[in-house]
Amino acid sequence: MSEAPEPENDKEQPLVQHLLELRRRLLHSLLVIGVVFIGMIWFANDIYQYVSEPLRAHFPEGSTMIATEVASPFLAPFKLTLVLSFFLAIPFVLHQVWAFIAPGLYSREKRLAIPLLVASVVLFYLGMAFAYYVVFPLIFAFFTSVGPESVTVMTDINRYLEFILKLFFAFGLAFEIPVATVLMVWSGITTVERLKVKRPYIVVGCFVMGMLLTPPDVISQSLLAIPMWLLFEAGIVFSKLKPSSPE
Repeated sequence: MSEAPEPENDKEQPLVQHLLELRRRLLHSLLVIGVVFIGMIWFANDIYQYVSEPLRAHFPEGSTMIATEVASPFLAPFKLTLVLSFFLAIPFVLHQVWAFIAPGLYSREKRLAIPLLVASVVLFYLGMAFAYYVVFPLIFAFFTSVGPESVTVMTDINRYLEFILKLFFAFGLAFEIPVATVLMVWSGITTVERLKVKRPYIVVGCFVMGMLLTPPDVISQSLLAIPMWLLFEAGIVFSKLKPSSPE
């Protein structure tokens, strides 16, 4: 069924409307992130204390974290709170993304996209939780136990912040593997059979990514690579549930 032609003077109007809509969605997202940040900034020091607990729990008696820069006692908790504000606002940000792209999708595509968006958010949070509650205690126990007895562990708060944020992002993104696998299969980029054939290469790739995204020790590399491989296998299982195409 052919669509009615648009008036000539309206040809560029859709692009302008899309840009204005995109700007509005971005401003809404930034506003929510700002509101969450303002609500959390008063607890910035407490938040940093909580996030640093996996390391401080393995400090020798009498050791503390240190700040090697003048502004670090303020900036480190500030930056951590800002990043966490973004993490907490991710559901709203994704909702804004969804509201922007949804009008251009078919009904069937909308039914598929909503579960994938929800799964993406949940898996990202699970990845961060896995890093904090499982990975951090293990690697910090290892790091603080293998050093010479003459060296006192007193980590700089900025260096610790950079370290944990890198791991949070790495594990959060790694836990998105099932969603990425499902999208590739459902979109026709690849098939379940092809992925199964390439499984040995993917397993090796998981360990390579674990080596690149984590500190240079076998424990943290394995704690990222093995879940990535298991999540890939889960993605293959869910990819088989591809809905039938409409007639």
